[in-house]
Parts: sequence; C-alpha cells; structure tokens
Amino acid sequence: MRSQSGIVIVTPALADANNGNWQTARRWARMLATEYPVSLLAEWPGPVSQGGSVQGQAPQGATRPGLASQTPVPSLMIALHARRSAASIERWKKACPDAPLLVALTGTDLYRDIDTDPHAQRSLEWADGLIVLNTLGARRLAPRLQSKVTVVLQSCSARKPWPLARRHLRVLMVGHLRSEKAPETFFEAARLLADRPDIRLEHIGGALDDSLGAQARQLMRECPNYQWLGALPHAEVRRRIQQAGLLVHPSRMEGGAHVVIEAMRSATAVLASGIDGNVGLLGEAYEGYFPVGNAQALASLITSAREVPGMLEGLRKQVLMRADQFAPEHEKAVLLQQVRNLLIRH
Repeated sequence: MRSQSGIVIVTPALADANNGNWQTARRWARMLATEYPVSLLAEWPGPVSQGGSVQGQAPQGATRPGLASQTPVPSLMIALHARRSAASIERWKKACPDAPLLVALTGTDLYRDIDTDPHAQRSLEWADGLIVLNTLGARRLAPRLQSKVTVVLQSCSARKPWPLARRHLRVLMVGHLRSEKAPETFFEAARLLADRPDIRLEHIGGALDDSLGAQARQLMRECPNYQWLGALPHAEVRRRIQQAGLLVHPSRMEGGAHVVIEAMRSATAVLASGIDGNVGLLGEAYEGYFPVGNAQALASLITSAREVPGMLEGLRKQVLMRADQFAPEHEKAVLLQQVRNLLIRH
C-alpha cells in the first residue's frame, strides 16, 4: 500500500542534460514511487498554499514522470546538489521548517563547493540527512556532519560479459568534455598510443567546453586510432560499455560515477584515477588506478592490459567480485529505509 506522504525530488539537471545527476534522480523517483507519490522538479517553487497546491508555476523543464498523477503536498524533499539546489533548499526550509530534507552530495559538492561556497555549506547544515554515493565520501565532511550520512551506492541492471576481442583492445571513455572529467588526460594518452593500431580508443560525451571539443576534433586528425563519438543515447552508451575491453575514467572529482558502475555490472575492466570517488566504488585493493592527470601512467596501463597475459582478465574478475553491491534492489532498500527513518522522526 502506498503512503500518502509525498516526496519531491529536486535536481538541477533534467532530461535534456542527459548526465549522471539526471539518471540518479529519475532512478530514485521510480524506486520511491512504489511506496510514495513522487514529483521530480528542476527546482522547488514553494511555498505551499492551504489548498494543498504549490503556489506559482513549476519552473520550465520540470517533469512529473508518470509517477503520480496528482502529487499531494510533499512531506519530504530530496535535493541533488548542495550548491545548485541551494535556492530550493532555502525555500523548503522556510516554508516547511518541520518537514525533513535529504541532500544528496555530488562530486563537485564534496570535493570542491563545500570548502568555499556558503550556499553549499548552508545546505549541509539545513539537511536532516545527507547521502554520499561512494564509501569514502563521508570523510570529506566535518565529524559533526558525519552522523547525518548514509552511503547509497547507485545501481543499474547487469549485463552479460562480452567476449574479449583478440585482434585489438577496445578502450572507451564515457564523460562529457568538461574540466572535472579530465578528458585531456585521455587525449594525451591517445597521443602516446597513436602508433598502436591494435588499441582502439573511443570517447563518448558532449562538448560542454568548446575548446575541449576542438581538441577532440584535432586529435582525431592526428591519431587514427582515436574516435570522438559525441553524446549518444544512454542505451547505446551501455552497449558500448558492455562491448569494451576497458573503460577509462580519468576524472579529477567524482561523487560516484555511474559509468564506472555500469562497467562493473557489465564485467568490463576499469582504469580509473585514484580519487576517492573512484576508490569508493572499486575498492582500495583494486589494481587499475593511475594518478590523476598522469597520461603516461594511463597509457602504460592500457599497454599492459593489451600485452601482459592475464591482466585484463584479472581486472574483470575484480570488478565482478564487487558488482553485486550495485544491484538495484540494494540501492532501493537503502534509499527507502533512509526516507522512512526521516519521515518517522518528523
């Protein structure tokens, strides 16, 4: 039986962004909708009128994804992004001071904004609960805030392992072209591997930074084994992750990259920068890390994966050993329990 307690999920990234925050918000909305009426908005326009409707018009881009035909006054807000959702968080706390607020911290929140941005810092203080998306995320917070933290490991469906190609190694990076994803590290590794036709490098992601897009186009002219594919539909991205020999994830900061999880759930080996957001998913004993920004180390690992017998198979076994932690039923159970606990306490 569905509860009458309504939930509003606020995410500054909606469907047109096609990024990790949007995928997370949509997935959580579907999981929670089995027990609660849910609405999904780009921002919360509140406050609430006595008649039970939200005053004013929902902002452009807001969606109600078929989860509740008539959402009642929300009883709880989940806000993705402490800084970018700060205005919605402030309106919520002023209009509904006794209603619980759950803030999910992104990579830019944890590893940049909470250090300097007063809006992000205030969101942490106002939150009744905090969600981090990797097992090491809480250690970025002050001890007095760590008691609010729940680790919610994101999830996706499992895919059948794809047979490894023998004639060449397919190496894939999935990430929009922006500074946080460190595409320059992948670019430079591609240049170092330009004389290796047996190593094919593909890059999926839109050019959010025009200069990085120009660099990717130039790289295709210089390196025949590198191909920039631009932004692709999610189903196509998943297929390419499943069929790749290696997923490369060189980010400077991550809350818990969904593409890494998709690789693990497809038995695709991962080479990742050794930042908390990656180590908090793959585990501290994982053998596929390189120092952030070190293209030479990345190229060396790619070469070893191609040439060293058993290395690629060993990395696949390591990701498979952790893959069950990212099953949808586990994510749903942890998320629902956190919501229930907050609603009971309030």
